[in-house]
Amino acid sequence: MTGGGAGGGEPIRVLVVEDDPVAADAHALYVSRVPGFTVAGVAHSRAEAGRALDRLEVDLILLDLYLPDGHGLALVRALRAAGHTTDVFAVTSARDLAVVREGVSLGVVQHVLKPFTFPTLRDRLQRYAQFRMTTTSAGAEAGSQAEVDRALATLRAPGGVTLPKGLSAATLESVTSALRSAAGEGLTASAAAERVGVNRITARRYLEYLVGAGQAERTPQYGQVGRPELYYRWRG
Repeated sequence: MTGGGAGGGEPIRVLVVEDDPVAADAHALYVSRVPGFTVAGVAHSRAEAGRALDRLEVDLILLDLYLPDGHGLALVRALRAAGHTTDVFAVTSARDLAVVREGVSLGVVQHVLKPFTFPTLRDRLQRYAQFRMTTTSAGAEAGSQAEVDRALATLRAPGGVTLPKGLSAATLESVTSALRSAAGEGLTASAAAERVGVNRITARRYLEYLVGAGQAERTPQYGQVGRPELYYRWRG
């Protein structure tokens, strides 16, 4: 692997592996928006990912674990058996800690739970870039246990993305999931509130936050009488 990315060198090249075309496009867009990173390619299956890795220079794989032709960790096992040391971010909607443990044993450096927003992935990519810069510098050598601990803490520490006062990460994740599942139909604040289990005003605050973050778009839909109703749609 090459160094660089965060320190002004070559960008960190990412292969996005995701079977859902909409999610794949969203993840690739997220990666492209983080300074120091570039999308090397997109694959929609384990087989396609294997072919891409044979022909592309890749530093990091953003890997969906549930692929149509096999589990993502099976791909990682095959890569390790072939001597590939490419780093992996596992992306999954499953909360199975046994899968997390197996991923760690195979060298998966981050687990990112779906659905996630751009700030979540951006934070983890930035931490990864800092970890790479620290550990791959020419002649880099830890002078103490504390330095090793600091390097690992850079990679493992939680993101710390700051939300506006009154917003919680758990509710944001629920609203994001509801909006993504609505796809092109979109949701009103009232519909989102019903799906998530909050009141309409609260739902609208989260939806407006996603609009401000570039994650969603807001469009008015005019009825026969009265004011237009606002519909929110996921942009990725």
